[in-house]
Amino acid sequence: MPQVILPKTLAGKPVGPVGYGMMLLTLLGGIPYEECVKPMKAALENGANLWNAGTFYGPPDANSLQLLSYYFERYPEDADKVVLSIKGAYDASKNVPATRPEQIRASVDECLAILGGRKSIDIFEAARTDPNVPVESNVNTFLELIKEGKIGSYGLSEVNAQTIRRAHAVSPPAAVEVEFSMFSRDALEKGGVYDTCAELGIPIIGYSPLDRGWLTGQLKTLDDIKEGDFRKFYPRFQPGNFEQNVKLAEFVEQIAKKKGCTSAQVAIAWVQQQGVIAIPGSSKVSRVVENTTPVKLTEAETAELQQAIDKVKISGHRYPEPFHAYLNQ
Repeated sequence: MPQVILPKTLAGKPVGPVGYGMMLLTLLGGIPYEECVKPMKAALENGANLWNAGTFYGPPDANSLQLLSYYFERYPEDADKVVLSIKGAYDASKNVPATRPEQIRASVDECLAILGGRKSIDIFEAARTDPNVPVESNVNTFLELIKEGKIGSYGLSEVNAQTIRRAHAVSPPAAVEVEFSMFSRDALEKGGVYDTCAELGIPIIGYSPLDRGWLTGQLKTLDDIKEGDFRKFYPRFQPGNFEQNVKLAEFVEQIAKKKGCTSAQVAIAWVQQQGVIAIPGSSKVSRVVENTTPVKLTEAETAELQQAIDKVKISGHRYPEPFHAYLNQ
């Protein structure tokens, strides 16, 4: 395949080849902040300085923002090293976007109040796009916030090619964030998100590069997903779908074993090979080190992976039905 170059800067700041997704640290609670800071510190020390946070990764009083405030209070010297991307303007209680101008402003102001001046917002994204609120309105609100010094730049999340073009016509986004992995390749459809971003020169950030654990090599049977695990509600992990999808995970694991690395490292290398910045998340230092350890795929390995991707049809939607209305908008 042709040589693809990973973005080296976002929002005018240098970023490493892998980022760090913070969702797992706070979404379900239960992890003390003093433990959360360990993988965060490990991410930064291993070059993953693009941190992806969310106002809805946990309850209003204990989400990414409170954790970030805690971290930068203890490590103020790291504030300028981290490129912070925050997804907000989203009503988690109803699972709907909140992207009217006053709602975007309220979300940004709340983030800044919680951060308390300890860290600036380098990129702010509306987590989802409301089809009833023109994206042009969103971008104009973001431009006002940039002019006021409240955010450094804006990004787009879960959008389609048409929305990207409309937003770009007002002002180019710093990045477009999409779900991207060997399991989730919708962005690669001809004329879609990937082609559009390549044409317009917009970096792509790929969330869930390990597809919620599928590409870690740890899932073999349905029994590996314990009761209470949120994945129990996701279509790809349902009986029937699971048995089909595990086939691709097994192919990836075989290649990783031959290469002498892990399935996760192969999966992240594949995402990087497309020129997309992967933002895997983990609450364990060992996993952060694993995910940030670089692996290069050979042409033969790439071809073998492509054969597996072509052979195994992924079964089941990437999200449960209640979330579908605001995906790829």
